[in-house]
Formats: sequence, C-alpha cells, structure tokens
Amino acid sequence: MKAVFTNLSGIVKQGSGALLPALLLTGCATTGGAPAAVRLPATDVPAEAETDPVGTANVDAADDPAIWRNAANPAASLILGTDKKAGLYVYGLDGKVRDFAPAGALNNVDLREVRLADGSVRILVGASDRTDRAEPRIALFALDGASGKLAALGAETFLPAGHAPAEAYGFCMGNALARGELARAYVVLKDGSVAESRLLEKDGRIAADYVRLVKFATQSEGCVVDDAGKVLFVAEEDVGIWKVPLAGANLVAEPFARVGAEDGLVADVEGLAVARESGGRAWLVASSQGDSAYALFDLSSGKPAGRFRIEGGPIGGTSDTDGIEVMLGDFGPQFPEGLMVAQDGDNAPRAQNFKMLSWRAIRTALGIE
Repeated sequence: MKAVFTNLSGIVKQGSGALLPALLLTGCATTGGAPAAVRLPATDVPAEAETDPVGTANVDAADDPAIWRNAANPAASLILGTDKKAGLYVYGLDGKVRDFAPAGALNNVDLREVRLADGSVRILVGASDRTDRAEPRIALFALDGASGKLAALGAETFLPAGHAPAEAYGFCMGNALARGELARAYVVLKDGSVAESRLLEKDGRIAADYVRLVKFATQSEGCVVDDAGKVLFVAEEDVGIWKVPLAGANLVAEPFARVGAEDGLVADVEGLAVARESGGRAWLVASSQGDSAYALFDLSSGKPAGRFRIEGGPIGGTSDTDGIEVMLGDFGPQFPEGLMVAQDGDNAPRAQNFKMLSWRAIRTALGIE
C-alpha cells in the first residue's frame, strides 16, 4: 500500500524539551490479512568481492558496514562491519579479516577522521552498543589505518541522567558542528528517538555530551549524515526516509521519501548512505529491504534516480540487506570510482557477510552520466 503524508499527526521532540508539530509519514492500513509480497523493477548489478563471513553462524548477525579510504594507497583501504552478537570486524578490500574486536552487541558503525588537541589525526570509530538493552552506549575505537587494528576507547553513555530505559539501535557520525568538538554522533533508539551528542576530549578520554533529540513515531534504524549539506537522513522502517537539517538550534524533521512504488521503497527501509562526488553532485542510497533492492535518490532534486539489486556474477547477490555504505573516489583498480558495501542477510551455507561492488558498475547500469 502507498504511504501518505498526514499533517500534524505527530510531534518532533526537541532537546530543549519543547514540542513542535511535524509532518508524520504514515502507512495505509491493509485489510483481508497480510499484504502480498512486492518486488519492484530494478536493474541487476553484480558484486565484485565479498568479505569473510562473520563469526556468529546460523543467526542474523552481520549488520552494518563502514569504509575508511586510504588516500595514500587507495587499494589498502579498509571496511568495518558489525557482528551484532559479538563485536566489530576490520576487513581489507580482499575481504580478509584484518582484526576483530570482541565488544558485545554492536549494531551499527560509522567513522570519521578527527584532529585531537595535540594536533594528531585519529580514525575515530563509533558503534551503537546494545549490550545493555536499557542503557544505550556508544562504543568507541581508534582504527590504525596501516595495520588495520582496532584499539578500544570505551563505551560512553550519552543520555541525560534519569532517562527512561532505552535500547541503542542505529548509529551514524557527522563532522563537528562547533569549535572544541571532534565530531557529532547520532544514536537511533529502538523507540524511534534519535539522540545527538558531541564527541569531545575530556579527562583523557573521548566522551559523549548529549545535545538534543528528534522523535519519530515508529521504529527507526538506518541513518547517515551528509556533511557537505549539514543534513541527517533517518529511515523510519515501515514509513520512509526523513531529512533533518542540522544547522538550526532545534532538530525538525522533513519528509524526504515514503514507502511505496512512487519512491521505490518496500518496507523495511533499512541502511542509508550518501554518495557524493568531489564536484558536489550527490545521491542518497537506501536499502529497500522488503524486496532486496536499493533505491537511489538525487540529492539536488530529491527525486528517485533508479533502483538496483546486487545479483548475478560468480560471487552471488544479497537479500534482506540491513546496513550499507557507499564512498566515492579511487579505491584501486577494482573500484576506480568508488565502493559500495552491503550486508547480505542470506549467505548460506556460510554465515552472513558483506558484499562489495563498484560504483562505476552501479552508475553504468543506471545510466548516470
């Protein structure tokens, strides 16, 4: 059923405690039992590589990837991927494991290069930590780009004292928005709330300092920050994608795309990624998990720009994808224009893993000039 926008049917909760009216995306109810399966048209793009499986077998375990591009040696870039039952992996572009951090139930992961107070640059990795389902935390790591090794920096709480029990779920990072901070972190709680925190150097550690909150009506998970546009995108799973400008004092959500054939999204809407060229042109990529496809949106117009599936070729495709990541630029001869990484929900007979494909192949398949 096509989703519709309904004016003033919900609220967006602000960090200041004020309540502001917001547009709420709602899905139409169905009658006569469960809706029929939907499989919208999409172009097939084959995967070009895959990672080793995660260590937790026979269960939904692999979840979300992140990419670190090695500017000095692009072919030596690294991929991070969560095993949400066990911890965090680091892979090379050959798909082989470089490191594993046994850190508990880490769900989503992201990273940024940050400059510390002493002038050094660190690859700061953050992940939503669900180990305690009542006390959400951000698990922090330093990634060594040369060795591919992770160093645990601790798990930071971020919600104000006295908050209600909440489960960390989705996670993404953005560049710093004010002086004195390293980056911004966004944790999507299981109830649809998204909490923004500053990541700061404090008392010899990196701490999370709560800033504000935006609330969606139903369960949400996938999120991504477009640093150039200073915008947060959030996927409300059964509803659609929201756009949240970050420059103002309050977080106010605006509808961006909705579940339904018009925007090419079949619930659940899961992972989100921004693919931005150096010249400024950019796309938002979304996992349309309900029909194992990916929807592409032109960020300049906000309009759908095509759909594709990871299918064909000797490696095999993906299905039921949770997290995705896309980064444009040179990643060596196999991925000369950019890299997409997608979780594969069914990698049988082996455990779940992550598939890699070339942005050039996606661009060519969808006719993007």
